[in-house]
Amino acid sequence: MPSLALTELLGAPVFDTAGSQCGRVRELAVAPQEDRARIAMFIVRTKAGDRLLPSALVGSIDGGIYATTAVSTWNPVNGAEGLFLLERDLLDQQIIDVHGRKVVRVNDVDLNEEISNSHSVLRVGAVDVGVRGAIRRLLKGVVPMLALRTLLHKVPPRLIPWEFVDLIETDPARRVKLKISHERLARLHPADIADIVEELAPAEREAVFQTLDEGVAAEALEEVEPRVQKSIVESLNSERAAEIVEEMDPDAAADLLADLPEERTSEILQEMAPQERKEMVELLEFGENTAAGRMNTDYIALGVSATAHDAVEALRHFEGGVETVSTMYLVDSHGTLAGAVPLAKLVLANPATPMLSLTQEPLIFATGNTKENQVAELFDKYNLLTLPVVDENRKLTGVITSDDIISLLRSKL
Repeated sequence: MPSLALTELLGAPVFDTAGSQCGRVRELAVAPQEDRARIAMFIVRTKAGDRLLPSALVGSIDGGIYATTAVSTWNPVNGAEGLFLLERDLLDQQIIDVHGRKVVRVNDVDLNEEISNSHSVLRVGAVDVGVRGAIRRLLKGVVPMLALRTLLHKVPPRLIPWEFVDLIETDPARRVKLKISHERLARLHPADIADIVEELAPAEREAVFQTLDEGVAAEALEEVEPRVQKSIVESLNSERAAEIVEEMDPDAAADLLADLPEERTSEILQEMAPQERKEMVELLEFGENTAAGRMNTDYIALGVSATAHDAVEALRHFEGGVETVSTMYLVDSHGTLAGAVPLAKLVLANPATPMLSLTQEPLIFATGNTKENQVAELFDKYNLLTLPVVDENRKLTGVITSDDIISLLRSKL
C-alpha cells in the first residue's frame, strides 16, 4: 500500500477535471464522527478563496491532487466545525502513545493511499515522532525532492500506528464535536496512566480526567504524585471532582481532600452522596500520621458464627478494592474484632467450616491513634498483608493494606 507524508502533500498542486491547476493543498481534514482515519476533505487554496474538495471527488494523487470535477463546484470553506485538521491539530502537537505508554510530539503524518471505485482514498496510517519527519519538514523546498527522499530512506522511521494514538483536546466543545475520548488510554494500568498524565501540561491533564471513566480516573489519580494530584482535582469542577473522589479508596481520598484548601474540600464534599460524604468527614477528623488516618473503610467483616460458604458469598458481592480481601475479619454482635482469616485458608476450607476455626493467631491490630511508624513496624514484624484498626472499645473501624505502607515508605525516601 503506497505511503505519503502529510508534509509532502501540503502545498501540493491541485488540478481540476480539465487538468488545469486551480490551487494548492492547504489542509487535510478528518471527520472523526464518520471515520477516525479516512481523509474526508482537502482544503484547497484557490484564487477565489479556500475551497473544500471532498475526497470522493479525488481521482488520483500523483505529484499533485487530481479532481474529477470543476473547481467552481467545490464549496467555500466556512469554518471547520466537526473537522480535525491534520496540520493545525496534529503537527507539532503532543499526543499519547498508548502502546509505548508515553507522551510524544508529532513531526509528520504517514498516509496510506487506497484505490476505491476509481477514486484515490487516503487514510491516516501512523504518526512520525522521529528524526525522519523533522528532517523532511526542515529540508522541504530547500533540497530537491529526489535527493531528500534518498536521504530520508537512510533514516530509520519512528512511527506510531494511528490505532495506538490518543489525541489531547483541551476545549470541551471540540472534544464533543470531534468525538475525542480516551478509551485506549483507559485500558492501560493506572500506574501507566499516572506516568503519562504527569508528563502533560495542567490543561491537558484536566482534559484527560474530564473524559476518563470515573473508576479509571480514580485509580489513576491514586497513582499520581500528591502535588500533581492536588492540581488535577483543583482544576476540575466540584461535581466532576466528587464523582472521582467517591470512586477512590477512602483512605487515599481522605489524604487528598486533607491537602486541599478547606473551602475547596467543602465544595467537593457537598457534591458527594450522603453516605460517602459522612464516611469522608469521619476520616478527615483523624490525624494524617496515625493508623486511623491511613486506614481504608472498605473491608469484609462477618459475624462470629459465619461459615466458609458465607465468606465466599460476601466475596462475590464485595465492591471494594482487591487489596483489602487478602484477610477477612470476624466481629461479634457489638462489632468487636474477634478474629482474622487469611484468604488462603478460606480457599482450602469446606463450605460448612466455621470461620472461627480458620482464624490466625496471634490477632494483630492497631488502635486509631497508633503512629504510622509503629504501623509499619507491625507489618514488617508479622509479615502482614492487612492490619485491622479498632477504636477504644476494640470495635473494627477500618483496615490498613500493604500498599498503604509502601506508599508511606516511598513518601519518606
